[in-house]
Order: sequence, then structure tokens, then C-alpha cells
Amino acid sequence: MFTASTRSRALNGALNGNANPLFQGYRLGPFILPHRVVMAPLTRSRARQPGNVPSQLAACYYAQRASAALIISEATQISMQGQGYAWTPGIHSREQVEAWRQVTTAVHKADGLIFNQLWHVGRISHPALQPDNMLPVAPSAITPAGKAFIENELGEGQLVPFVRPRALTLEEIPYLIRQYERAARNAEAAEFDGIEIHAANGYLIDQFIESSTNCRSDAYGGTIQNRARLLLEITEALIPILGADRIGVRLSPLGKMNDISDDAPESTFGYLAEQLSGYGLAYLHVVNPALEQMQNGQNPDPVALGMARLIRTKYQGTLIVAGGFDADSATQWLHDGLADLIAFGRKFIANPDLPERLRVDAPLNVDDPTTYYGGGEKGYTDYPSLQQDRGDKAKACVDQRWR
Repeated sequence: MFTASTRSRALNGALNGNANPLFQGYRLGPFILPHRVVMAPLTRSRARQPGNVPSQLAACYYAQRASAALIISEATQISMQGQGYAWTPGIHSREQVEAWRQVTTAVHKADGLIFNQLWHVGRISHPALQPDNMLPVAPSAITPAGKAFIENELGEGQLVPFVRPRALTLEEIPYLIRQYERAARNAEAAEFDGIEIHAANGYLIDQFIESSTNCRSDAYGGTIQNRARLLLEITEALIPILGADRIGVRLSPLGKMNDISDDAPESTFGYLAEQLSGYGLAYLHVVNPALEQMQNGQNPDPVALGMARLIRTKYQGTLIVAGGFDADSATQWLHDGLADLIAFGRKFIANPDLPERLRVDAPLNVDDPTTYYGGGEKGYTDYPSLQQDRGDKAKACVDQRWR
């Protein structure tokens, strides 16, 4: 495993030495972070085909962003069944593990820290993405609104309507947990510094958690305790593999992504935060309940702010909050104690050296949404840092190959 000795030397006397909390050091489990700016997981749909294998360009992309206090990788499917979008990487084959090791090596050489986000999309998929064109699985057979992103016969991305998923049987749950165990071991073999369990944004674990997508009447449905059971069992299964202090969990209280909702979100997510607090995890990572308001330049409403405060009260460990932040709002949430670390997503797409730009109040590059998903280096590795122009950065990635 990577040891952050260089980071530790840089932090001599710095844990409390900067007046701005965004740039104070922080101890995260066995790691010492030089500041509080985390890179959020970002799906980019650039895995090499066939096999959904991370490319050498991905190693460059992540190494460019290694100045983040922590990189949380793009969501990575734990199995072929777990895939929900074209060209996303997996962590279930030997070739994928070896390719991810090139990524982690590049990040570590750049003195970075990287966790792998483990992902199963559940019903947010399509037979075209499933083994043998099978139906996607879910806690209950409820069709989501919206469309799936698949690769068509011409090799192009295409949006198609979701299908009605198949409800998982009770007998399949242990096998599902073993998929997570295998993925965690593979992430360790790929030399990730830890893993994050993706239990947010309307994907499989979140589908079990929230009442709108879970109509089960067995041990995994009905009460809040039962709907939370799968996440807690997965967490407990992974702790002996990696250690609790190398595991994070991501939740999205009040989130609406992928057609999901809960009848009593305060009770549901308050219970989850309290339960997860007892495991001694590296962190709990929460999608900002006020994301939509803050993205629109508005102040959080009382419901969103109340949820943020509830999670902070119930979870006693390190809390990462992601979404809708600029430097000022991030600093304010840290100052108010609503978060310990702040994760930035889209700003990291266009600004590989985002922590430094925020620290010196430099202008930010503007991201290009047309290049978010699929393609090559354009909109991926060609954004300039403060020290390099766009052409030099692109050339460095192509030449070095990060082998």
C-alpha cells in the first residue's frame, strides 16, 4: 500500500497552521492529507474495449489530478452484471486489475492518494449491457423513468428506454455480497489505497435503502432496518479484507437521481449514518442535500440544511460532502462543522490542479460538457494547469504513457 511520507513531511506543523480550513491538513485514517479538497468520483466512459479496461490515458488523467487530498475514482462495476453505462471500467477481471495498477502507480508517483469506488447499478442498466442480454436486477421489479446509455451496433453511444428489472431472490444476496468482496480484493491487488462503497444516486444499494424502489417483504425490505441491511452487510464483509480505516461509504440523502425517493428520508438516513458511525470507517461521503440549490446560486433551504445537520450529528467520524461548492461555500461548511472534507467534481474535470487554483484564487478553466462521456484526450487530459499550456499537457500524456 502507498504510504504518504512526502505528504507527512509537507505537513510538519501544518495541521492547524493555515487560517483557511480548506487548506489545513487533516488525518484520514492512516493517511495525512495536506488540505481538504477531495476529487469526487466522475464517470467519464473512456474504458478500453473489449473488456471495459482502464486505458493508459486514464493513468495520465488521474496522475494530473494527484494534488487532490484524496482521489475517489470513477464508479467501477464489481461485475458484468453491475454495469449500467457504455464504456465504464470494471474491477472484476485480471486485465482490469492490471490496468488499474498502472493508474494507481501513476498517482502514487505523483504523490497522490486514490480510493476505488465500487459500483453495482442494479436496475439502471439494460439487457444490451448485461451478460447474455439478461434483465438487470433490482430489489423489486420496478421500471425506472429515463433512458439507459448503451453502445449500439455501430459502436456509438445511444440512449434507449430502461426495461423492467428482475427482482433479486433472497438466495442471490450472499452471492451479491461475494461480488463486493472479490472487487475489494481486486482493488487491493491493484494497489488502491482504499475503496468507497457506492450506495448513492439511485444505484443498487440505494435502491434497497429507499422506499420508492424497495417493495420487498423479506429481511431486506419493509422497515428501515431491513432496507439498510444490504449496505451494512456489505460493509461488514469488506472490513476484514481492507480494514475499516480504508473503507468509505457514499450516500445521497434527499437525492432524486435515477428516479428514486424515500418516504421518510430523515429517519432512513439518520439511521444509516448512526449505524455506519460505529464501524470506524475512513469516512462517510454524502452528496450535498442542498446540491441543486447551491448549483443555482441559492442558499440551502431548511429541509436540506436540516438533513446536512442531521447527518453531521449522527455520524461521528470523518464526513465528506460533495456537490455545488465553490471556495467560499466550501470554507463556510468546514468552518460551520458541517463537513471535514469537501469533494469537488466538475471543477476537477477542467482544472487538474484545482487545489492550487483555489488556494491562490486563480481563474478556473471552464469544462466542456460535450466531452464528459466517451472519446479520447480531448476534454480529458488536455486541460492546462497553471504551469503548463494545453499543448504541452496533452503531449506529456501521449509521450509518457504512464508505464
